[in-house]
Order: sequence, then C-alpha cells, then structure tokens
Amino acid sequence: MLHQATRHRVGTNSVAQRQSVRRGRWLEVTCRASSSTSGSSIPRSSSYSTSTDGRNPYPSDQSSASTSSSVPNLNQTQRVEQLRELVQETIRISVSTGPRGFFRAVQAAQSIGALAAEYLAKGAVDPLPVFLRKLFEKLGATYIKLGQFIASSPSLFPDEYVLEFQKCLDKTEPVPYSIMESIIEQELRQPWSNVFSSIDPTPLASASVAQVHAAVLRDSNKQVVIKVLKPGVEDVLNADMSFVYLMSRYLEFLQPELGRLSLTGVLADMRTSMMAEVDFTQEATHYQHFATFLDSRGYRAIATSPYVYRQLSTKRILVMERLVGAPLTDLAAVRSVTGGVRDPELVLINALNTWFASVMAADTFHADVHAGNLLVLSDGRVGFIDFGIVGRISPVTWRAVETLISSMALADYETMARALATIGACDTGVDYAAFARDLEAFFAELEQINSSLVVTRGPPPGVADGRIGGVSASLEVDQAQLNRLFVQLVRIGETHGVKFPREFGLFLKQLLYFDRYTRILAPSLQVFNDERINTRSLAVQYGGRM
Repeated sequence: MLHQATRHRVGTNSVAQRQSVRRGRWLEVTCRASSSTSGSSIPRSSSYSTSTDGRNPYPSDQSSASTSSSVPNLNQTQRVEQLRELVQETIRISVSTGPRGFFRAVQAAQSIGALAAEYLAKGAVDPLPVFLRKLFEKLGATYIKLGQFIASSPSLFPDEYVLEFQKCLDKTEPVPYSIMESIIEQELRQPWSNVFSSIDPTPLASASVAQVHAAVLRDSNKQVVIKVLKPGVEDVLNADMSFVYLMSRYLEFLQPELGRLSLTGVLADMRTSMMAEVDFTQEATHYQHFATFLDSRGYRAIATSPYVYRQLSTKRILVMERLVGAPLTDLAAVRSVTGGVRDPELVLINALNTWFASVMAADTFHADVHAGNLLVLSDGRVGFIDFGIVGRISPVTWRAVETLISSMALADYETMARALATIGACDTGVDYAAFARDLEAFFAELEQINSSLVVTRGPPPGVADGRIGGVSASLEVDQAQLNRLFVQLVRIGETHGVKFPREFGLFLKQLLYFDRYTRILAPSLQVFNDERINTRSLAVQYGGRM
C-alpha cells in the first residue's frame, strides 16, 4: 500500500497534480508549539487517573511541579523542602498500596538479583535496553505492558529502546483452570453451568493480563470465547505503577534536569493506557462502538467485529462470539477458508474501507491490526478482534490526514511534509523541501523492504477448484525491519522539527501493517489511487467530524 506511492509520480495525472500543488501551496500549517526543553509530547497539566477505589494516590503534575519541573539552581532550603514533600508522598502512596506494594518491591529486587546472577554465570552483560527488556519480562504483567508502551511510542523514547521492546514477550504460564472458573462464577454471580454448556479448561491463549477459554452457550449453542482477567493483576498494576512513579520522582530529585523530560507525565499516560486494558467494560464498549459504526454505514455485509455479550461481560470477564478464519498474511489460507469464491483483493479492499472509515469517522479506530487480529471469514468478511488498543485522532487533524492520504496517492512529498507538520507539534522553521526529500527516500527504502514472495504451483491446500488459478502465495517479512521503518519515519519528522503525537504514531504503524497485507493479497493494487477504496472525503461521506 505505502510502497505504491513510489510508483506514481505527480506527473501521472496533470489535473490531480495541479490540485495537489495548490493544496500543498495553500495548506495552512498550524503547528502546535513543541517545547524545546521537553522530551515528551505529554502535556504538563496531565494527571493520573483516579484509582479503582475512587482515591487518587498520585498527585497531578501540577501538584508535584515543585519537584518534576525543578531546575539545577535551587538553593539548599528549597531542596530540603522538596525532599520533605517527597518523603510525605512516599508514605502516602505506600499506605494506599498496602502490603502489596512492599511485596512487589521485594519481587522486583529478587528479579534484578536473579538476572544479575545469570549474567555473572555467563560472564557477559547485555546492553542496557536488552537487560531492561529481559528484566521487564521477569517482572510480569505491569512491566510487560510498560515495555509494549515503550515499543509503541517512538516519539517518547530512544530508538534502541523502542526496537528492543518490540521483542517483549507477552506469553505467560496459564493460571490453573479451577482459579479461572472461580473468577467466571464470581462475575456471573451464578454457577457457570447455568450459562455455558461447556468451557474448555485448556486456554486458547495466556498473556500477562488475561487468559482466553473457548466455551459454548447453553441456550443457543453458540461458540464463544471468554477473556478472563488473571487474579490480582489490577492490584499488582497499581502497586507496580506506584513503585515506578516513586522511582521517577526520586530520580528527578537526584537529577533535577530530568524534570525537563516530563517523566511523571509519560507515566501518567502509561498508567491510563494500562488501566484501560484491565477493565474489560472499556474493551466491550470499543467493540460495540465499532460494530454500531459498521452497521450504521452499511458495512455489516462486508466486514465485522465479533458480537460481544454485554449481559455476560463485566470488568473482569469479556464474553464474545468466537470467530474462525484465516490471517491476511496467508493467501492460500484466505482462498481456502472462502472456498475459492472470494477474490483476495476484494477481501483486502473491504478491510481497508472499513478501517479507513473508522479512522476518519468513528469515535475510535482499531490500533493493533497485526495478522492475529484480522481474520478472513468463510463468507469473505473480515473480523476485527481484540480492541484492547484503540486510537483516536484529534478532530483538528482530520483535514491534514485527508491531505496526507491524497498526497500519498500522487507521491507529492512536499504536500505530504506539510500535512505531517500540521498533524504534529513542530518548530516554526521547518524546511519543507528537505523534509520532502527525506520522505521520498523513506518510501524508496520501503519499496526495497526485505521480503520474499513464496509462490507455490497448483491450487492452494484444501481447494480443488481449478477456476481460482494454479498459483498460491504467502509473504515472509522481516518484522524487525518493519519496526525499524516505523521508527525511521517518526525520526525523519523529528529531524525536521516535527514531533508526532503517540496516537498518530499508532496510525502510521497500522498503515505499515496494511502495506504488508497488500503485498500478499493484491500486489498490483494502487491503494491511494483505486476508486474502490474510500480514502478521500470519508468524513463528509460518512458524517464524520472533518
């Protein structure tokens, strides 16, 4: 998809070219001021979310400004006062987390010791990003989520940490079924056998936060999955974030210049993101909004998200329809699951139209469209699953996003540069010509991404009908290189004084995922030039907020 931009120079369509040039010339670049002293795009006025019991043990950045915004020129009296406030804050947070906080601090120390012992035994030490990634995996749920946040935030963290934490594993040993069964019954407030005719005790998946079990509804015999929050995860998260928060505050006290990096603001954003992931009522709401959007726009016939049983779902369990299908990364499987009667290119176009429309016109868009979260169903529809991560693009960026997409269609890199500057926070002296040249080089590199098309003669496995052709294919892509390209695009912007908000970074990464799927299912598809794909004036067409 993105690689198609390099194939279509502006001169291919003189009318479109003139329109694009006019857009590039008259596009009003409204840069949000970027702080020269802040390493974060998080506003200094942001604060921590209220804790689950209604109390907020974390002061806002404003209330802690005397420490977090410190400058090195403070006198001794001010430093003593800061230390007194910090000790009081430590006591307050320690009381709010109780024994759990102390227990997790001890566990953290034990994990560090165990990892250090491993290094002593090997006689070698990994670079700091590798050491931290391994440590985070040992520390469990909260730190794995922290690692994933770092991996998805190249505008906040250095490249070596973003790329290393892309490898952060979120697979853990399953919790015994008897414990998960007890949680299910607690949430249902009745024996599970009153609702389900069966639950498979062997989990389909087990991650740091939740475990997923297949089940069958008693009344309708519908196949469903139950996503169950692992016991104690929310308490551990609160305790861990308290510990991490206090460490950042002490670091800022010991090294006052670190206050310029807005560490507490970054942690506030992290905590908000993680708390949303352990509240399945929020994920259920995202499913419902997406399904309602599809229904209201007539997309139900071509794409879907699984039906969520809201009456059975709570904060700790999420019950939804079970979808069985093929990933968009396997051409043979797509043809096989649809019986060979659905053109893979049309399947991809349906998925693209659905996702683009949700970006432009829905409240939120799916912000984790990796191959495991998009399934091609037997009727050719595409199931969007796992709404644990969603994105929101501010209404003020809608017009710039449309301009960005239009400029991609024509490989008009200067207009693209101006659109990206409008979307991000930028310095006033952006050299758009230089920015455009770097973008052109980036897309040329994207075209050369390390990938190999695996072609197999004969019909795909499980398909005997010769009408679909005698060739099947799949694509192997170096995922690490894909991540490097994502980080590189963000860094190109920063080189030219443009810092993208994290939400837009999520949007860019999803475009790279779809670029991968385009290479597999429809390598000749010109995404930004094909009239079947609604990438222009979507908000007007679908009643959005542009």
